[in-house]
Amino acid sequence: MIEIMDTTLRDGEQTSGVSFAAEEKLSVARLLLEDLCVDRIEIASARVSDGEFASVKKVTQWAQNNGCIDKIEVLGFVDGRLSLDWISGAGCKVINLLCKGSLNHCTHQLKKTPEKHIDDIKQVLATAHEMGISVNIYLEDWSNGMRTSEDYVYFMVDSLKDTHIKRFMLPDTLGILNPSETYDFCARMIARYPQLHFDFHAHNDYDLAVANVFEAVKAGVQGLHVTVNGLGERAGNAPLSSVVALLHDHLKVKTKLKEENINAVSKVVETYSGIRIPHNKPVIGENVFTQVAGIHADGDNKKNLYYNDLLPERFGRERQYALGKTSGKANILKNLQKLGIELDDEKMQRVTARVIELGDKKEMVSMDELPYIVSDVLKNVENNQVVKLLNYSLSLSSGLRPVASIKMEIRDVVYEQSASGDGQYNAISKAMWKVYKILNKPTPELLDYVVVIPPGGKTDAFVQTIITWKFNDKVFKTRGLDSDQTVAAIKATIKMLNIIE
Repeated sequence: MIEIMDTTLRDGEQTSGVSFAAEEKLSVARLLLEDLCVDRIEIASARVSDGEFASVKKVTQWAQNNGCIDKIEVLGFVDGRLSLDWISGAGCKVINLLCKGSLNHCTHQLKKTPEKHIDDIKQVLATAHEMGISVNIYLEDWSNGMRTSEDYVYFMVDSLKDTHIKRFMLPDTLGILNPSETYDFCARMIARYPQLHFDFHAHNDYDLAVANVFEAVKAGVQGLHVTVNGLGERAGNAPLSSVVALLHDHLKVKTKLKEENINAVSKVVETYSGIRIPHNKPVIGENVFTQVAGIHADGDNKKNLYYNDLLPERFGRERQYALGKTSGKANILKNLQKLGIELDDEKMQRVTARVIELGDKKEMVSMDELPYIVSDVLKNVENNQVVKLLNYSLSLSSGLRPVASIKMEIRDVVYEQSASGDGQYNAISKAMWKVYKILNKPTPELLDYVVVIPPGGKTDAFVQTIITWKFNDKVFKTRGLDSDQTVAAIKATIKMLNIIE
């Protein structure tokens, strides 16, 4: 069993531009411990700010009330009582003490001899023991220490191995290691100190964090540090989602983590952090369970020839089949099967041709839009849409809020409304919702709004606006394509209204 320590709320918050509010920090802490069931979480650095102190206190109060205070950890420093008093005052019972794991750091940053550094550490350890605070230590810059001053690393651990330290944490602070070095260095530590508990803390500067985790576990480390979505300073840390998949599938190692909740927690952290998950990020990326080429969908129809062990259902996802210019009949058939729609060969050919035509215009069709496309193609009666936007006018003036006036038709009845908003699209959508309020009809919640602009800044090129909606507990997307992003958003909205109608 490998122990997982998540440091999203400490190391992950060192991502440029990321700062979690107190309520967000508590929310993520609860998700990590209750929904994902990680073993431990590191939630802050001591002495950062009054706001950080209040955030930590909020988390520790919840943890104390729920019997998991020992799973909450805070980074502290070799500074006498200062960090310990801060951590104790915030209600935390565990300090992750930042010590120097390379002679270079000890000499040039601390300007101390190794012996003096050890004396200072032991004073903090003694005080922590008196205060009832458990101690883990980081050997900061340990990877460089093993490269350039291995004797110093051993001096540090030799001097501390018989103290009350619970875990010795081995960070690749600057992300310099390759897999071979990781295995070698971790194996040396474990062979020399078999009685100690070692954690490995990877950084991703060379895109080797997950590979290095793989080798550290093979070498025998007992704990790993991860962050949700791979957040972290510079290129980030080892991503929790990839590490868990690697441990379970390739190393056949058990953890306490609940895979089925990974995607949901990743999405929450994406929202709080403002750092979008790349579409091709393993396990949690939007596209990683989407087959695009028609031959792949055909193979999945024939004994799941293009499946691997990363089944989307494991992670709270589902397999999808993209609809675009590379789609074949098999992709469309897969989507129609999910929707319960049956078409003969001639109709399938017409629908396929329409999807490919949209793909040539750089537009992808979602499964939610497919019934709309089928209806449009087979009936060939766009004018029979349930909802139509007949006319609209947008007014944008300096110093004034944008104003929109619309004329829309719903089931052959025409309505007119006007509204102001925070932007042109906001104004026009508020005018539409006024109509729906008159009709006592529910309106969807807008979850996300993405504009995809072709590279090169060509304003006459197609712009795709992708809007994510939630309606009756179902989340779906619609897309609009136009040379103007507001018009593209309007088209996506009309598609959505026809879908829910």
